Amino acid sequence: MSCDEVSTVLSQYTKCIDFAAVKHRNQRRLDADKTPYINHPIGVACILTAEGGVADFEVLQAAILHDTVEDTDTSFEEIEQHFGTRVRRLVEEVTDDKTLPKMERKRLQIEHAASSSPQARLVKLADKIYNLRDLQRCKPEGWTDERCRQYFVWAKKVCDNLKGTNAKLEGILDDIFLKENVV
Repeated sequence: MSCDEVSTVLSQYTKCIDFAAVKHRNQRRLDADKTPYINHPIGVACILTAEGGVADFEVLQAAILHDTVEDTDTSFEEIEQHFGTRVRRLVEEVTDDKTLPKMERKRLQIEHAASSSPQARLVKLADKIYNLRDLQRCKPEGWTDERCRQYFVWAKKVCDNLKGTNAKLEGILDDIFLKENVV
């Protein structure tokens, strides 16, 4: 890659992080520290690069943007306008339809995991790793031990349908599920 190409990629990636930060600016995680929500998508992208060895630029952008449509006023058209068709499609693949009841969304995540593109699967794996580690670190406000356990069980079902995507990320998840005694 030339210096100009590197500069263009870094500029686009920084624009992506800024876009997500603005969209999530008033959101907080449910932990006791009320962590800024933007830490989550940045963490998902970090897991992909640092632990999964993923260097696909559009996948990393989709990781940063994966909750913007689901949790903010962002539209898929807006994603495409700023970041292109491929990023839009990846974000669409990993976005839950919030008009559906929660249990239906959870069922569909399990079902759709197996038919997701390899790139969307990467984002899903890293997202689950981040969320499960967060649950191991602390229980979200208002969550019971049983609700946490149910999340681990459900996440394993999703991840089982993502097998064969990235051995490093899957190994991390296997270790988490083993530690939590979820088989």
